[in-house]
Amino acid sequence: MTRRAGSADLPLHTGRVPAWLGQRMARLGAVITQAVVHHYGRDEFLRRLAHPFWFQSFGAVMGMDWHSSGITTSVIGALKRGLAPLQDELGLYVCGGRGRHSRRTPDELLAVGEATGLDATPLVATSRMVAKVDSAAVQDGFDLYLHGFIVAADGKWAVVQQGMHAGQRLARRYHWLSDDVSSFVEAPHAAIDGRTTGRPIMNLTDHRAAASRAGQVELLHDMGPDRLTRALMRIEGHAPPPPPAQGELPYLCMPAHHDVQPQDVNMRRLHGALAAAQEAGPRDFPDLLRVPGVGARTVRALALVAEVVHGAPCRFDDPARFSLAHGGKDRHPYPVPVAVYDRTLSVMKAAVAAAKLGREERLDAIRRLDSATRRLERDARGPSFSAIMGAERARSHDYGGRSVFGYEPPPPDRVSEGQRNGIMRHDGQPHDQQGHEGEASRNAG
Repeated sequence: MTRRAGSADLPLHTGRVPAWLGQRMARLGAVITQAVVHHYGRDEFLRRLAHPFWFQSFGAVMGMDWHSSGITTSVIGALKRGLAPLQDELGLYVCGGRGRHSRRTPDELLAVGEATGLDATPLVATSRMVAKVDSAAVQDGFDLYLHGFIVAADGKWAVVQQGMHAGQRLARRYHWLSDDVSSFVEAPHAAIDGRTTGRPIMNLTDHRAAASRAGQVELLHDMGPDRLTRALMRIEGHAPPPPPAQGELPYLCMPAHHDVQPQDVNMRRLHGALAAAQEAGPRDFPDLLRVPGVGARTVRALALVAEVVHGAPCRFDDPARFSLAHGGKDRHPYPVPVAVYDRTLSVMKAAVAAAKLGREERLDAIRRLDSATRRLERDARGPSFSAIMGAERARSHDYGGRSVFGYEPPPPDRVSEGQRNGIMRHDGQPHDQQGHEGEASRNAG
């Protein structure tokens, strides 16, 4: 993990995460966190939260919109809910959130201090300082509205913040990591997600701005606030000289289009995951994982989850690929296959529970699935992107497909004329939902 992991564009989207998905996101986020901590430790999990590419992929594999600003809010919220019952066991505490929840961060940090014996006063000061830096020292036109502070029992922390630029309909996400911060005013970010909106960005935290910071303090001391204000008023209206270049960072450009398109996915890696799922086989996994009913479709989802747990940072430059595990709430790339999602949760929960008792074979099987993906992807061949999407949508009803528009109806050739009036259309009209969960569970394999 590098101190500056890059930047990304995040289109602003409205809407809410439905309860049926939010509950599952909390459970899957928690079990992935447990797996990462079990294999690699708390420090590694904090480092991953500070990596914008991994963070985006983490949200995508949980079924959230793969590219929108809402992924930040939903991931922080899911972690806060999902880790709450486990926080003392894991030694990880999620504080803050969006809007009014962000303003509760100091009180929540003080509560963590009481529970762990940490001196929370410096943590509260840190929380306020990172918010001040991203809202005042980095003047990029984005107004902060989300502040998530994740702290470990030993005092290490990661911060994920997000601001919006309503005029440009863009969001910018900022990542901080305690291991990397030696100064709050000189290049403190682990990463800044977002691109310029066309106006110059004044970043007073850049190391090249040290002379500027010192000069501002000296100017204020020598002139005083009144004289300085009058001087600024005299030059108002005159364009300032262009600021020095801030330096180009690698960035992940999240496109404006809502649908997942072929160019958004690294097909070589996707074919590797498909090949690994086929190699593991639906016959092997029930015996290996002792979870009945696990089939090829669930193993494919598990291969992508396994990569989120074990993958190196360089493998997350196409977050859209991870949305192919469990779809998306807005039917992009396809409706959430609820039955597959629940099978994934069952496998992961069983594997983590067994590992706590010293039986590592189930978690090791998932790790081997990730290894197989990387081993096979070099030579793997598979169906085209459109063929994969078509097959997934054709079976969406069988997998319990669901979105904010409701349950997915069966294909037209499987619906009698008398039934069609009771089946939901994609414009959100009511339909008969009875029996879909049961049928989906039977067909998840």
